[in-house]
Amino acid sequence: MADIVWYPGHMAKAKRLIKESLPNIDMVIELLDARAPLSSKNPDFNSLFGNKPVLTLLTKSSLADPVATKYFTERLKRSGREVIAIDCKAGQGLKNIQTGINSLMSEKLARDAARGIKRPIRAMVAGITNVGKSTLINTICGSKKAAAEDRPGVTRHNSRISVPSLGLELTDTPGILWHKFDDELVGVKLACLGSIRDEILDTLDLSCRLIGIIREHYSECLVSRFGIVIEETDSDYDVFEKIGRRRGFLRSGGVIDEDRAAGVILDEFRAGKIGRITLDRE
Repeated sequence: MADIVWYPGHMAKAKRLIKESLPNIDMVIELLDARAPLSSKNPDFNSLFGNKPVLTLLTKSSLADPVATKYFTERLKRSGREVIAIDCKAGQGLKNIQTGINSLMSEKLARDAARGIKRPIRAMVAGITNVGKSTLINTICGSKKAAAEDRPGVTRHNSRISVPSLGLELTDTPGILWHKFDDELVGVKLACLGSIRDEILDTLDLSCRLIGIIREHYSECLVSRFGIVIEETDSDYDVFEKIGRRRGFLRSGGVIDEDRAAGVILDEFRAGKIGRITLDRE
């Protein structure tokens, strides 16, 4: 597979807008995908956020390997971060977000209280594309305040959303990737997660790469989900072909409908139907 690059013009603009907004922000809520908590961290954010307090949320945790999520949560905490694993659709970990915010903002809250000032905490919600920023905001607000779709690049502009019940003012930001992935496998993982538009990808190659990653640590998930037998001598494409035949994705002459099979494999992984899988390792 050729190196994956997806950095449309609106991302460069979004990065500028984030930088311009930061002086008026008290803290950052950075979202990472629990299925790839290392690969889904934008390295540009390290310098962009400066000294702002950062609450790290591992999103979509109900789709990830719970053992791996616990490992990465503890690993990130040891680096000095405030980290919470959450899942908006399953309602997991959401009650801990307010506690995490109050912990990071304790000094500011104490100063404001001493001065008799009551004002909302201004928090910027940031992360890569399709990591769940808008879904988080809508969940916190209890209503649809931000556009949320299961595809990357929906949010194009910063927007402020008030949450008086929690004493928050949230700034929703567009998902931002970075210009070039130093590790080609990072791009593959992000593409598998749906953080890069499928339209620019070779989905056959991508689905075979995904099969290769999954079978290394979660081969039983492939066997159980698709009802196939995987031999040690099988290539990743051999496994792909077995899945296609098992599902009946055949063209005339018994040829595999590769586009259809690839689309289903990617969709079922993203929906968690293949199993609770974490793509990142140590």
